[in-house]
Amino acid sequence: MTDQPKSLLRFLTCGSVDDGKSTLIGRLLYDAGCVYDDHSAALAADSKTVGTRGGELDFALLVDGLSAEREQGITIDVAYRYFETAQRKFIVADAPGHEQYTRNMVTGASTADLAILLIDARKGVLAQTRRHALLVHLLGVRHVVLAVNKMDLVQWDETVFNNVSQSFSEVAQRIGLAAPVAIPLAAPQGDNVVKRSTHAPWYAGPTLLDYLNRVEVETDSALAQPLRLPVQTVLRPHLDFRGFAGMVAAGEVRPGQEVRLAPSGARTRIARLVDTDQDLQVGVAGQSVTVTFTDDVDCARGEVICAASDPCEAADQFDAHLVWMSDAPLLPGRPYGFKLGAQKVSAQVTDIRHKLNVNSMERWAAKTLELNEIGLVSLALDRPIAFAPYEQNKDLGGFILIDRIAQTTVAAGMIRFALRRAHNIHWQALDISREKRAAAMGQRPAVIWLTGLSGAGKSTIANILEKKLFAEGKKTLILDGDNIRHGLNKDLGFSDADRVENIRRVAEVARLMTDAGLIVIVSFISPFRSERDLARRLMAEGEFFEVFIDTPLEAAERRDVKGLYSKARSGQLKHFTGVSSPYEPPEAPDLRIETERLAPDQAADLILDMLANARQAGEA
Repeated sequence: MTDQPKSLLRFLTCGSVDDGKSTLIGRLLYDAGCVYDDHSAALAADSKTVGTRGGELDFALLVDGLSAEREQGITIDVAYRYFETAQRKFIVADAPGHEQYTRNMVTGASTADLAILLIDARKGVLAQTRRHALLVHLLGVRHVVLAVNKMDLVQWDETVFNNVSQSFSEVAQRIGLAAPVAIPLAAPQGDNVVKRSTHAPWYAGPTLLDYLNRVEVETDSALAQPLRLPVQTVLRPHLDFRGFAGMVAAGEVRPGQEVRLAPSGARTRIARLVDTDQDLQVGVAGQSVTVTFTDDVDCARGEVICAASDPCEAADQFDAHLVWMSDAPLLPGRPYGFKLGAQKVSAQVTDIRHKLNVNSMERWAAKTLELNEIGLVSLALDRPIAFAPYEQNKDLGGFILIDRIAQTTVAAGMIRFALRRAHNIHWQALDISREKRAAAMGQRPAVIWLTGLSGAGKSTIANILEKKLFAEGKKTLILDGDNIRHGLNKDLGFSDADRVENIRRVAEVARLMTDAGLIVIVSFISPFRSERDLARRLMAEGEFFEVFIDTPLEAAERRDVKGLYSKARSGQLKHFTGVSSPYEPPEAPDLRIETERLAPDQAADLILDMLANARQAGEA
């Protein structure tokens, strides 16, 4: 008879600064007489402490090693511990307690089955406790242990323990968190960590390790769900083999099973289930597999292989919780990279429904989210993706947002549901295409996007350029920044968030005008590269021209035709580009015009030459 494999429990430890996480983890590992795997070499300050029971000196060395990680800044990222007992294997995510490292706590919680929330018995429930509880709830951690630590410093007073437990239970109930298991502890002495304490005869519950060993990990729920297999890699080792590899996120996959791909909707059957050296008869949730199909269907990285009778939803607009992780604020309307598993698309936050005050749990109105703030938002993607609500499946409901310029992660999100309009709004097929409209006008549509500081000469150059194009018989339209703010964008101010929305709207209007066949000249400061990049991506290849009207700030101030710079310098105008708000110059514009060297008429001629060259290249 072979031994049954041990189950695995992933758990997170979190709490406020100096609540005793390192001491608790050290005592848990030491007193349990744990067996460590190969990943634990860095776990102790001295390798002799691993797996030994030499006395209190060894425990002190272990705790010192864990504390040294924090002092060296290692736990600014999540530190992981790997150990096992006779009953089970464990992976411990040790998250830093400081508020500024909320992003790291999110990382640890995203894969956890259980969370240990530490509270100092003397301090009770703090703001950071509420923050961690809210994140644990949002991230779908199903089991919570409330570790009321340092009970020895309150003389093991049962009333103190009950008051702390009751206060936290009220927080948990308010946010919808599962009822916690509360355990009174004194980590340095090991009371109720592994061995039952003699100082709390009034406590009849389990020790911490007892509970960790026996808590049920809900893997069966994933097995009971319909098949979900996100494709991570497409394998082509030889001409007659094309495999699709990934980890089964839910359900089971078998040879002969009928499946449907999401979001494409293509149908086929599983031909083979391939392991490294043999074929398999079944693959289950949590298992990495490679499958082949009976038909030659188009399946790319990011597609989800689903049960044919119950496929994934696919949508491009969502309601989601968002944890903001960047020093730069969230700006609705700005394009961000969106990554859910292997699916990568472009996304915009179209609306911030509210942000959460973690102290009062109140919902506050918000136009943006700052570092570590949590909000409920509406998201719009540039194309549909396959998904599941996060509470049903973390793999298919959890995503990150990425800054497109810096390529850094700026947010973690959890999909709640697809917005209804994602299902009932569709593109209407029209008989007259943009190509037919352009042909009727005898021209190729284009957007000429003039960007530069206020006073650089954009409007002057745009006006001369349009007159020259008009003389050639071209059909044109100028979208001027000041003029647009008198109508379409009169509701917008000059904050970063409003500037982003200002450019988003103009970019969409410019695209519609090119659909009509026009040559559109856009004259906007458009200070941010992200929004100019958004405008370019809305247009067809070869129809967008970014022209940088390059004028030094000193020259623009000297001109100051509208008197704006002097008002900005005196503090009368806030959020003024170049003075109190940044301008991000183009890194690779299609054309750079230095207005200190060229007259406006010469600048317009250069733009005409650029258009002529592009037209010739397109016809070649």
